[in-house]
Amino acid sequence: MINYKLEHDNVFDELVERGYFEQATYEDELKEMLGKESVKFYIGFDATADSLTIGHFIQIMVMMRMQRHGHVPVALLGGGTTMIGDPSGRSDMRMVMTKETIDHNADCFAKQLATFLDFEDDKAIIENNANWLLDLNFLDFMREIGVHFSVNQMLTLDSYKNRMADGLTFFEFSYMLMQSYDYLVLYRKYGVKLQMGGSDQWSNILGGYDLVRKLEHDKVYAMTFKLLTTADGVKMGKSQKGAVWLDKEKTSPYELFQYMRNIDDRDVEKFLLMLTFLPTDECKRLGALEGAQINEAKETLAFEITKLIHGEEEAEKAKEASRALFVSGAESENIPFTEISRSEFKDGKGILDLLKELNLIKSNSEGRRLIEQNGISIDGEKVKSFDTVITGDNFKEDKILIRKGKKIYHQVKLI
Repeated sequence: MINYKLEHDNVFDELVERGYFEQATYEDELKEMLGKESVKFYIGFDATADSLTIGHFIQIMVMMRMQRHGHVPVALLGGGTTMIGDPSGRSDMRMVMTKETIDHNADCFAKQLATFLDFEDDKAIIENNANWLLDLNFLDFMREIGVHFSVNQMLTLDSYKNRMADGLTFFEFSYMLMQSYDYLVLYRKYGVKLQMGGSDQWSNILGGYDLVRKLEHDKVYAMTFKLLTTADGVKMGKSQKGAVWLDKEKTSPYELFQYMRNIDDRDVEKFLLMLTFLPTDECKRLGALEGAQINEAKETLAFEITKLIHGEEEAEKAKEASRALFVSGAESENIPFTEISRSEFKDGKGILDLLKELNLIKSNSEGRRLIEQNGISIDGEKVKSFDTVITGDNFKEDKILIRKGKKIYHQVKLI
């Protein structure tokens, strides 16, 4: 577990200063409670994939900071709610997944969360809402819970209003009731008094907050934090190859390092504050650097995030690989690679087919466009034609280094 020096006595002040805080119910009361007692709080994770992403890392950082201030995280896996899907921010219905897939994804999330949070001696709790949602009696649930929700009010919420034109199913409409019920169950089972989440979850979180207050006649609270967005207002966490995953098999430590190393200059300070445990003053000092020096700050950012997610050894390897490419132009054993049988190149393999096989392009048209723009190189030589055929003769010491654009490198090794 990561140790760091607490900069504030109250975690609320830390969340505000580091840029996480968006809004909360009864801010003054909540701040006072967080300063005086150990608070059980929860954040939910719908199991829509078999790995968390860099977009989830804000939630994980908040949980780590809260835990280090003596509060108790409850990580709630959405084994039940994932079977419906949250309509918030979506223009279509989420793909319906099988229970087996959802269970597998939830198990993967649990293993990843265990690398960031301390679950010993009940310092953190992991739960799965499948435990209470999958066997609900519909009529009993609607009599106890459904009566507290106004359809008129729900239809004014952006999460539902934006879907009305294209059709909103009752299946999705029930998501808020399920998430609200989670808060009630966790309050009754563990004494959870705070739900936290991204700012896009405010409506859903308030649903649970209101429900607990109505049924339990106790004060509970809600807080949201800012989404991880770039200076251009785009949700962070997408790369040319898709989502940036926390699983090293899906996004290698090198790829994660490179992704963070190449962010916009304007985002450096914000990401240092929100995604690392470096002291606030140091984050601001690094973020204020200009010119070539800002690249040092980006390297620090990339190293710290890769270290948090994959460990210091992997972070060092990724840094060495990055420097090898961008400082000396040399190859490195830490650059992502794919092994392909030598026999596949006996009669030659078209460059477009190879690029698609390596997931460097999604279509032939994308590959043609890149080649026309001199965006593909092999061992430092620009590929001039999209009819280029790669044979065994192209491989020096049984490997080639492909570069896409200025920042993406991939090796192919013959076996």
